[in-house]
Amino acid sequence: MKEINAQHIAEPGLVVLDITAADEDTLRTVMDSLQQQWATSGVTPVWRTPGQPGITARVYADIRRPCGK
Repeated sequence: MKEINAQHIAEPGLVVLDITAADEDTLRTVMDSLQQQWATSGVTPVWRTPGQPGITARVYADIRRPCGK
């Protein structure tokens, strides 16, 4: 997993979320839901951490920019 770069959280409203779920389908559903809510980096590669349950993905989001509905 890459370290969080300062530019990704340089201003209020910018967030980095590491999401862990039991399976990839659940993870992608959550990531898609976030993408419907805010401007995000979208679906990113997933990874497993040895000794930890589930799979994880990282999402970069700008919660100041809601997606139009």
